[in-house]
Amino acid sequence: MRAYELMKETCCRRGYIWIVHIIWLVLYGSFWWLFLPSGAEFGKFIFIWGGFFLPLALSAGIFGDDIASGRICVLVTKPFWIGELYIYRLLGLSLQGAVNLILAGCIVFVLHFFMRKGSTEDLGFWLLATWLLFNTCAALSTSLSIVIGRAYNSLLLFAVVVTGYFVVSLLMVSMRQQGGTGVLAGFIKYCWPPFELLYKFACGEYGKYSLTVGRFSVTKSVACVVHSLILTVVYCVVGITLLSRQQFSRVRD
Repeated sequence: MRAYELMKETCCRRGYIWIVHIIWLVLYGSFWWLFLPSGAEFGKFIFIWGGFFLPLALSAGIFGDDIASGRICVLVTKPFWIGELYIYRLLGLSLQGAVNLILAGCIVFVLHFFMRKGSTEDLGFWLLATWLLFNTCAALSTSLSIVIGRAYNSLLLFAVVVTGYFVVSLLMVSMRQQGGTGVLAGFIKYCWPPFELLYKFACGEYGKYSLTVGRFSVTKSVACVVHSLILTVVYCVVGITLLSRQQFSRVRD
């Protein structure tokens, strides 16, 4: 019952949560209706909008609002491990992401069935990759919300990712000329949210390297999924540690 209530609160904590879901579903349908994309084209669209932008919108202020209002003091004094508060809120976000992506897939299949245009090839792999990226970004944003006031956790993560993308691109070009990209490339691939790994997983680009099913590599794909889950767990552990050690005040910010 406690788990249900905490996850339900994640869905109902702000009135705009359901509006966000509706807007995103309309975006998916509109993109398909207007551009009649191939499976890969639609997959790339939903990978960014559903895997990155959606968790930012849903996790904005997920802890920061409670900390700023002083409500967190009531929550942390309840007779249960404080880590449960973090875990069930993140599970609530993950469940929202899964439902949103399932509905997106249903919309696409219905439009494809009636219009007989576009392609749904490999859509399932794109939806899985998007959900894994959603969980990773949601965990990172939720952890940031513990130390960043109000809804600025999502804005900060968006700014860091976008700025980091351009800075790293410039550094990679500069370092490639000097033959020293190994350390930076390793950090981006294994410590940063797994945009590249999951993108290649969904595209099937690892199929030529190892045991395959169709054009998809079994061992490489499993490794990408496991790596994404490990990153999510690491971000969760950091968030739970911060939440456990934080000193909260009842004074409204």
